[in-house]
Amino acid sequence: MKKLIILIAIPLFVLGACQQNKQKEEMKQTAQKDHYTFELSDKVTRQKVTFKNRYGITLSGDLYIPKNHGSEPLAALAISGPFGAVKEQSSGLYANQMAERGFIALAFDPSYTGESGGEPRAVASPDINTEDFSAAVDCLGIQKNVDRKKIGIIGICGFGGFALNATAIDKRVKAVAVTSMYDMTRVMSKGYNDAVTLEQRTKTLEQLGEQRWKDAEAGTFHPGAILNPEKLKGDEPQFVKEYHDYYRTTRGYHERSLNSTGAWNATNALSFMNMPILTYIKEISPRPLLIIAGEKAHSRYFSEDVYKAAAEPKELMIIPNAVHVDLYDKVDVIPFAKLETFFKDNLK
Repeated sequence: MKKLIILIAIPLFVLGACQQNKQKEEMKQTAQKDHYTFELSDKVTRQKVTFKNRYGITLSGDLYIPKNHGSEPLAALAISGPFGAVKEQSSGLYANQMAERGFIALAFDPSYTGESGGEPRAVASPDINTEDFSAAVDCLGIQKNVDRKKIGIIGICGFGGFALNATAIDKRVKAVAVTSMYDMTRVMSKGYNDAVTLEQRTKTLEQLGEQRWKDAEAGTFHPGAILNPEKLKGDEPQFVKEYHDYYRTTRGYHERSLNSTGAWNATNALSFMNMPILTYIKEISPRPLLIIAGEKAHSRYFSEDVYKAAAEPKELMIIPNAVHVDLYDKVDVIPFAKLETFFKDNLK
């Protein structure tokens, strides 16, 4: 399978995308406290839940439950992502769709972001974000209407990598699917297509060390670059424009999403720089793995490499003509029928 080649070197923290297609007024109209970027199915109920991870951080989630599901406990799914997104965006849309198909689904905000707890804000951790998935499995497994022997995970974009890491270590997870997957530790430490040199990496680490002194002197954590400024220069790569088309327009904008409105802390990349999260990917086996990627996605090589590294049973599904963000919210592109079949076959 031919790989995409993206001839772009990026900083070792992933910058989001940014192009202004809509007017500011539209952003204001969507900036409502409880707004979602999709419509709740009339076949599904949604309820707020909170639960704690192993580090004592209180996570916030939405539990999607099929209406008229009967008295038998159901199979369940924990869902999160993309990296920098919130549960009112892609993960909630996936949960809504999967609940329509008979699963109980929990979409949650990761630690330090959205409505979940954790201080300081706007920071990520490959360890803690992996733990967040296992905490979601904890939450699902104590619901009376969930069969705890039938729990799976869906990870979207950057949380695809964390989903794989969580499944490798958490044997309670019986099946895992990822869409538009990123390995955040790989892209932060090596750049896109592993283009970062040792010299560039060393320089970045030196800069991050200097930033730590600045934060220590100020007694606060400085923000990094805005992930999605309102305007682009116009010469950005196509995938950056595609990110913008989701995060900075009414299509996917959410005021709590860092990708829509904010920035990670300037030192956020530190914990990702030498902690590869897919070291034990073969230990997902013998549980099944489904990998879904767009044919034209700039991130496709992550999925192809994971497929090569993983042990059977595994499946790689390439969606014709789809780009990375198409698998965030385009219900006519995301193969929900395939996801339904995959989990119904494997959560038995």
